[in-house]
Amino acid sequence: MANHHHTETAADAHAGGLKSYLIGFVMAVILTVIPFAMVMSGAFSKGVTVTVISVMAAVQMLVHMVYFLHMDRTPEQRSNVQVGLFSLLIIGIVIVGSLWVLHNMNVNMMH
Repeated sequence: MANHHHTETAADAHAGGLKSYLIGFVMAVILTVIPFAMVMSGAFSKGVTVTVISVMAAVQMLVHMVYFLHMDRTPEQRSNVQVGLFSLLIIGIVIVGSLWVLHNMNVNMMH
């Protein structure tokens, strides 16, 4: 046990570096300011604004996973990525199922 040394790999150095956090922070701020400015200006149609907000939100989730949660393609992170993808699948099923049920309830109530 006394001879046990932790060697820092390139992935460890990259995972917690200040530069990585700053890049992630700047990207997150940009991805927040763009939709905010679109809504505040009112220069775009509702459809375009909602689409841009949705795309920016999805990209921002990826930025957070890569730069703050340090999820990447390394074998050590494979189980975390699989859990994340499974969670997205379950969330998608719940959302689509809920919308389907609500739509059918609306159709049945109107007739």
